[in-house]
Amino acid sequence: MALSISTPTTSSLLPPSSQVGRWNPLARSAKPVSFILRSSPLAARAAGGNAPTSPVDEIVTELDAVAGFSEIVPDTVVFDDFERFAPTAATVSSSLLLGIAGLPNTKFKSAIDTALADGECNALEKPEDRMSCYLTKALANVGAELAHQVPGRVSTEIDARLAYDTQGIIQRVHELLNLYNQHDVSTDRLLFKIPATWQGIEASRLLESEGIQTHLTFVYSFAQAAAAAQAGASVVQIFVGRLRDWARNHSGDPEIDDALKKGEDAGLALAKKVYAYIHRNGYKTKLMAAAIRNKQDVFSLLGIDYIIAPLKILQSLEESVTDPDVKYSYVPRLTPAIGKTYDFTEEELVKWDQLSLAAAMGPAAEELLASGLEGYANQARRVEELFGKIWPPPNV
Repeated sequence: MALSISTPTTSSLLPPSSQVGRWNPLARSAKPVSFILRSSPLAARAAGGNAPTSPVDEIVTELDAVAGFSEIVPDTVVFDDFERFAPTAATVSSSLLLGIAGLPNTKFKSAIDTALADGECNALEKPEDRMSCYLTKALANVGAELAHQVPGRVSTEIDARLAYDTQGIIQRVHELLNLYNQHDVSTDRLLFKIPATWQGIEASRLLESEGIQTHLTFVYSFAQAAAAAQAGASVVQIFVGRLRDWARNHSGDPEIDDALKKGEDAGLALAKKVYAYIHRNGYKTKLMAAAIRNKQDVFSLLGIDYIIAPLKILQSLEESVTDPDVKYSYVPRLTPAIGKTYDFTEEELVKWDQLSLAAAMGPAAEELLASGLEGYANQARRVEELFGKIWPPPNV
């Protein structure tokens, strides 16, 4: 059975005017790449306000049912799955570049070779500047290839080594945007994935004021998410499972301890709280839940804008046939109405600044943010080291 995922027309990742298409399989690879999948007619009807229904002879899976309430995003779609899991949007990152660089035959490989042959980069005297230039060019080249293949938006990772440099982030986004425009990829097709440090949040605010859409990642606390929403970020991404993992092995974080005292899961509780905050204040920000560990997480988050789920969970949902008349299991757990009833403290409703954000981030957010930044920075360094070894490319 072909997998189909809901793609609401109001998605900040898929423009309303885009037509969903299919992408033919590319060269074989074992490396992951993030995508949003094509829409399901059944799910689209459910998203329009109707409970999942089906003719008697139509098979309805759990995936069909849940996709009507949230947009489902696979986080480990490999190249071999493109035909079965037809994507409508994509993410380009250092991790993806590492995977592509190891492939002998793919149009993405030529996009990297073209970046390594760039005269502007070659003219830079310092090797570190040259490699950074190649990395930026390669991200844009590969991202442009993806943008010409999928109808939705391409999210481009911003170098984590710039996480505490507002102007550096803005400059890098402008560089990437200029490169994308040279490839005839318009601004409304793009998101820029920025770490949710205070400097990253400030960069998001300034970029959004220019009409450039941002995607704030590494969000592990309410303060980060609230500050990002106040800044006007288009997407805020919360790592539900990572917070749960931290809570199992640590203590002493007030936000997490408060959730546990109420008998709540720390990650799910944060997602609910941020969702309520966004809708209470009418912010445009869309909320994305990542690090999903099981199907119950998906069911518990129904109604959130986006759910990033591992491929094994998507396959399990697809393989589970459900009675379309059984409605109680498939209801939104998060609705805009909770913004009116959620009990926020006065401290949580403040206008966030750098000092209040730093004071409110507990040990979980501090540790998880630091480890996430380190991981992404290491990936970027690995790409640059690899480029240094293979430069110049063949025929250059």
